[in-house]
Amino acid sequence: MNITILTVCAIIGGLHLFIMILEMFAPPEKQGMIFKMPLDFVTQPNAQTALKNQGIYNGALGLAILVSLFIFSGTTRLMVLLLFMGFVFIVGIFGGKTVTKSIYFIQALPALCAGGLIIFALLI
Repeated sequence: MNITILTVCAIIGGLHLFIMILEMFAPPEKQGMIFKMPLDFVTQPNAQTALKNQGIYNGALGLAILVSLFIFSGTTRLMVLLLFMGFVFIVGIFGGKTVTKSIYFIQALPALCAGGLIIFALLI
């Protein structure tokens, strides 16, 4: 069970690092296509600043998830991961409602599944 939890959480952490790269370093054409935003919007300097700022947050969250896999152990690790999965779930719900519905499946659903696995592991 723990291997499954750690693997799913590592994938979610890696996904957030990948999202950071897209938000901070991808060309506007790719950002517009991936995030379903008009090109004339994502090429604006203020939109680029906002995307890069959001990228920093996604990167910090992804890095925190990955680091927590190594610096904590046992119940503490599971509780920290549960907290981070809660963050990802909330952000995924908001993103799915405000940006594109695919975020429900890319962020919120995996975090919900990981959180469920963690809760199950804590209860057994």
